Amino acid sequence: MAAASTPAPVIKKKPFSWQNLAIGAAIQTFEVSTLGQPFEVVKTHMAAHRGDNLAMAIKKTYQRGGLRGFWQGLIPWAWIEASTKGGVLLFASSELEYHARAKFGLSPAWAGLVGGCGGGLAQAYTTMGFCTFMKTVEVTRHKAAGTANLSTWAVAADVFRREGIRGLNKGVSAVAVRQMTNWGSRLGISRFTEKIMKGDDTKRKLTVPERIASAVIGGALACWNQPIEVIRVEMQSQAKAADRPQNLNIWSTAKYIYARNGVRGFYRGVTPRIGLSVYLTVCMVFGGDQIKAYFAEKSKKDE
Repeated sequence: MAAASTPAPVIKKKPFSWQNLAIGAAIQTFEVSTLGQPFEVVKTHMAAHRGDNLAMAIKKTYQRGGLRGFWQGLIPWAWIEASTKGGVLLFASSELEYHARAKFGLSPAWAGLVGGCGGGLAQAYTTMGFCTFMKTVEVTRHKAAGTANLSTWAVAADVFRREGIRGLNKGVSAVAVRQMTNWGSRLGISRFTEKIMKGDDTKRKLTVPERIASAVIGGALACWNQPIEVIRVEMQSQAKAADRPQNLNIWSTAKYIYARNGVRGFYRGVTPRIGLSVYLTVCMVFGGDQIKAYFAEKSKKDE
């Protein structure tokens, strides 16, 4: 007599939660206000000025604005972006992970990849386009003659006056590709790492060090897409060069970077980006899960 097959676990849909949106916004704002923005500033500087190494980028950033220089673009653009994109990511990725597992039977790792890609795409086209553009402007515009003393709002108004909404969203296609591959990789690799750590005992809860380690691995390995990040920065950069083509798209920007800097040019800024990615992933994947679990447990006790 054949043994009865074990029924597949029922995947329950997580209810919509304004609390989760607020948690996402709070975590991202905390992340960018602490180590996130310094990593972002140095990474952007190196991607825009590909002749500078890490030490030069840090030195020039400090010369430009002292310690405050490492938080250029934080207020208001990074705060606007952080307070919105975290909620967008958690909501969109959670919905997509559920449908990927419940309706299409994907594993947690593949569902994480799908959820991350969709969440990243939603981020790019809802809140990140103009914020990322303006953050890059703040880091690179000191090279542009006549704009150094303008306020960030004046620069944004000037861009809008000259180029409209499309000007403020310059490079959004590259942002979308970056965010899709970023969060698809971060969530997918993190979930896959968790699966390896659990081994045969799939129901075992991971320890705190194991969950942090899986987030660190996911964040670091997600930086394989550094070329698209360098392309994104170049598309949005205000640094001037005589041979820089007008009306850049992803392909023409890639050709320009390769002609000037070769293959190595696509990996400028990867070191601070790994630091940023690890820190962000620990905050969002580990921190987000921990905080959501805390509030879920608290609500059970209150019932």
